[in-house]
Amino acid sequence: MKDILTMGIESSCDETSVAIVKNGREILSNVIDTQIPIHEKYGGVVPEIASRNHIEAISRVAKKAFKDANVKIEDIDAITPTYGPGLVGALLVGVSYAKALAFANNIPLVGVNHIEGHIAANYITHKELKPPFLCVMMSGGNTQIIYVKDYTKFEVLGKTRDDAIGEAFDKVARVVGLGYPGGPKVDKLAKEGIANIDLPKTHFEKEEYTLDFSFSGIKTAVINLHHKNPNINKADLCASFEKNVTETLMENVKKAIEKTGIKVVSLAGGVSANTYIRGAFKELEKEGIKVYMPDLKLCTDNAAMIASSGYYNFIEGKRSSLDLNAIPNLKLNNN
Repeated sequence: MKDILTMGIESSCDETSVAIVKNGREILSNVIDTQIPIHEKYGGVVPEIASRNHIEAISRVAKKAFKDANVKIEDIDAITPTYGPGLVGALLVGVSYAKALAFANNIPLVGVNHIEGHIAANYITHKELKPPFLCVMMSGGNTQIIYVKDYTKFEVLGKTRDDAIGEAFDKVARVVGLGYPGGPKVDKLAKEGIANIDLPKTHFEKEEYTLDFSFSGIKTAVINLHHKNPNINKADLCASFEKNVTETLMENVKKAIEKTGIKVVSLAGGVSANTYIRGAFKELEKEGIKVYMPDLKLCTDNAAMIASSGYYNFIEGKRSSLDLNAIPNLKLNNN
């Protein structure tokens, strides 16, 4: 059986990445050009600056990906760019580059949902993992519990009703003076603290069985505490915040396991790199739950995960036309 090579292109936020992946599971190359140092001084990603930097980087990154993989464009079976969700200008750079390559070389184009890409990061790390399983998607833009029915079939069981968990981490980091990117900095400082500060949890009235999340209340509580007492121990505050949001995640995941009967759980997205959250999920294994987590380098945005998801969509027969457009608020289809 012929090996299938997919070329993934990721440009949804502040990483320009191109990867070549074999049969959806084996990375031949995965080049990532990060813009974090550029956006750090602004305290967050500036969309227009991100778009310009993607334009400057994408050809260089693609050339290196082909060189690292030791393949040529004619070896590629499908070109698979992220087309949403994300920053519209940033997405358009990757989508336009992919469409041009696909047209010029007569290669099939397969647009990839960024959230599906994060789920697929687990297939690269864990060769044995197959659907069905539950996936806890945690990033700067999304917090969802997803029932992965098959490689291209998903059902969103619960989602955030306001801030995504990564957004809450970034805002807490900004308030306590840690800067951007917030998640890793809160995680690091929390290790020096004790979770001894009581913080509120959001509970939805008359919706005992909902699997939805809300993180705006905890974020606001941390901000208010810091404003009222600027001398509060920041390490303890970060540790308490981290413990609170992790407990919220775990409560809903346990409900999802009970609801579906599925005892296989994976993590996905940038926040899945958080050491406290990873430790809490590993504890589930004591209850007979199998837990999968992507390698740390595959938690944040990268093109290998996009190429993996693109492979499964490609072999399923999915194709995108050359009028594929960026969709900044693209949802994960329930099917």
